[in-house]
Amino acid sequence: MTDPRGFLKTPRRPVPARPVEERLNDWHEVYAGQALLPLVSEQAGRCMDCGIPFCHSGCPLGNLIPEWNAYAFRGDWRAAAERLHATNNFPEFTGRLCPAPCEDACVLAINADPVTIKNVEQAIADQIWERGYASPKPPERLSGKTVAVIGSGPAGLAAAQQLTRIGHTVAVYERADRIGGLLRYGIPEFKMEKRHLDRRIEQMRAEGTKFRTGAAIGSDLDAGELRRRHDAVVVAVGATERRELPVPGRDLYGIHQAMDYLTLANRVREGDYAASPVTAEGKHVVIIGGGDTASDCLGTALRQGAARVVQLDINPEPGDARSEAEPWPITHPKVYRISHAHEEARGREGTDPRVFSSATLRFEADGAGHVRALHLTEVEPRARKPRPDTEREIPAELVLLALGFSGPERGTGLMAQLGLTLDDRGNFARDDAFAAETAEQAVPKVRTRTDGVFVAGDAGRGQSLVVWAIAEGRSAAAATDRYLTGSTVLPAPIVPKERPLAA
Repeated sequence: MTDPRGFLKTPRRPVPARPVEERLNDWHEVYAGQALLPLVSEQAGRCMDCGIPFCHSGCPLGNLIPEWNAYAFRGDWRAAAERLHATNNFPEFTGRLCPAPCEDACVLAINADPVTIKNVEQAIADQIWERGYASPKPPERLSGKTVAVIGSGPAGLAAAQQLTRIGHTVAVYERADRIGGLLRYGIPEFKMEKRHLDRRIEQMRAEGTKFRTGAAIGSDLDAGELRRRHDAVVVAVGATERRELPVPGRDLYGIHQAMDYLTLANRVREGDYAASPVTAEGKHVVIIGGGDTASDCLGTALRQGAARVVQLDINPEPGDARSEAEPWPITHPKVYRISHAHEEARGREGTDPRVFSSATLRFEADGAGHVRALHLTEVEPRARKPRPDTEREIPAELVLLALGFSGPERGTGLMAQLGLTLDDRGNFARDDAFAAETAEQAVPKVRTRTDGVFVAGDAGRGQSLVVWAIAEGRSAAAATDRYLTGSTVLPAPIVPKERPLAA
């Protein structure tokens, strides 16, 4: 274990981000160039090595957090790397992108500040690459079985790597021009530089995984034919059916879906454009939505030089502490959180850019059919009905809709060609039964009614966190391997219907 009195002697000290003024002038990660060591090793010493480490259950991957905390505390980075990779294919992604539900489940969080688990994870992940601990792991022998993975987001990549390493021949099909899914085009560079993604893809290529870009399965390529050419298919296309805002004026120019806006900004970073065709430069920007995508739009708009940014959140402003209705450790509390983008906006304006308990009534046009203003209203916290006499108008020259997603896209042909159906949540339906009698051998089938077709990630779960996507990919790989060979040694951390509890 770590220092048995570390949590008493050492206060929580997260790794500081770069100064706001500095990072708003570039697209590098907010922690780029910041020294993680030895601060992280000291912070890892706050881990108590609890008899029941609830941080394990806080993470769907089942990360062995006390173990790699102990190794990081001692500076044994090779052992820490082995323990971290034992449950997580891509810790450099999760260490940067995950909101760390494991920290909310930390025992210290009962009455004190939790361990900085996310910082420790990122530090170990970076040491893995700096010290050469991420060498490719090609299989010793091939099984003779072939698997097609449709989609190259975190779920698809995790499934592909697990299946390749166990000996199957895997091809990943991606409809975009580059591999990575939302990791490539949905996550801004200041949250995760794409070099981290690129080197993982190169590692997977060296292990034997094949990649096919520009392959739109269901439209350009028949999914049924793909199934006939492979022994199994894993569908990991994500939940990309975007929610709309059906209010007057929605069709005006200057109103865009958030993911279209983020994709264009990321393509600028990839070198496809000199400047984004949709830019916030010099404009009054309104972002509608309260989640991570809205925060990503906020940080992007600030870096593009927006004149002012307002973020509308229909939810009430949360409190600073966990409520009694959100018991520790089984719920992720809805508390007031400040993302790096919110910190940047506050640094510029001096106030939080979010307007809570607000909803959009309609948009106003200028003389050329372009949006110029937005009418909003306060709403009741629970019923979300407009409050009388609270309507007001704010300037809006660029409006970004970050309202989330309602499941996988329906109109691509993929559903019909593979015989997929939807469950009551609007996601691809799959079998939640176990494929073995004993708990030790239990592997979730995650299978559809079509023989040999499996669903992983947001396509079957609905929009979720990157840790859930990787856990889904690992479970789908285990189910696929069992289908192909009759047994498996691959881990299956979650079952299809398992979800985080929320009040």
